[in-house]
Amino acid sequence: MTPRAFHSGSSPGASGGASGTARSVMIVDDHPVVRQGLRLLLDREPDLHVVAEADGVTEAFTRFKEVRPDLVIIDLSLKDGSGIELIKEIHASEPDTHMLVSSMHDESLFAERVLRAGAKGFISKQEATGSIVEAARQVLGGRVYLSPAMSDQMLHRLVSNDDDAVDKSPIESLSDRELEVFEMIGQGLTTRQIAAKLDLSPKTVETYRENIKSKLSLANGTALTRHAVQWLLENT
Repeated sequence: MTPRAFHSGSSPGASGGASGTARSVMIVDDHPVVRQGLRLLLDREPDLHVVAEADGVTEAFTRFKEVRPDLVIIDLSLKDGSGIELIKEIHASEPDTHMLVSSMHDESLFAERVLRAGAKGFISKQEATGSIVEAARQVLGGRVYLSPAMSDQMLHRLVSNDDDAVDKSPIESLSDRELEVFEMIGQGLTTRQIAAKLDLSPKTVETYRENIKSKLSLANGTALTRHAVQWLLENT
């Protein structure tokens, strides 16, 4: 099935085929093999050209400011933090920047989050090989790229004007930062390791842990860790 595109403005850009100067792309992913694969796919297109790569939030933002790409393709789990936080940073710095998320994470949980943060599309890594070029062109052309199922879900919520029109899981009640901490707990990181990675105090991370336990109705830290590990196994 071909993902649908929502029109979100009249931003100029390639919408398919070569037309003038190639649009510049930066790839942000903590896996070198993934970056290389995306570069090969994009660079063979006459209207797209990869100009930079990065594996983490800090490096990506530095490189972004240096090269000012037309499009940034971002994974959600990065070497030193969250792709959502990077999207927010880039959007705050350059609101007109086109951003596309390519991730193994569950689209139904993350698509709305990345759109709210400032990205204009979400593509599953399982589909990226066959669809990344189309996704890049749609986002560069000022449209939003999502799977048909996610498009239907978001349109249904919009038409009904009711956030509860589609049943939400308890995980969806977590804030972006709480979800990031939850994922790191599932990865086996300690409170101090999470604090260091996110540049937060251990006390702040403990507060996030308590909020997560409350929202997910978990009795203690052991239950939180078990739930986080299970969730990570099912969603990545």
